[in-house]
Amino acid sequence: MRTLEVVDAVAPLSEYAQNIGNGSVVLTVDGKPVAALIAVEGTDLETATLSTHPQFLELIDRSRTRQKAEGGVSAEEMRRRLGL
Repeated sequence: MRTLEVVDAVAPLSEYAQNIGNGSVVLTVDGKPVAALIAVEGTDLETATLSTHPQFLELIDRSRTRQKAEGGVSAEEMRRRLGL
């Protein structure tokens, strides 16, 4: 991951996109992150969108918390239930 101050980001956006590879560039203002350019090759638009959606991330966090507190179903048990 590379960080770049917004005031220093003077190259065309296409140049950053072409050089991102499998990584990311986090844009900062006074050292604080404000935006990111991330590689999404091989990722569908829905996955890329949901991975930064605050409500979706909150739902995932609540689910993980509940799973830790109450337990869950193992992958083996899920396959058995689904007949796989």
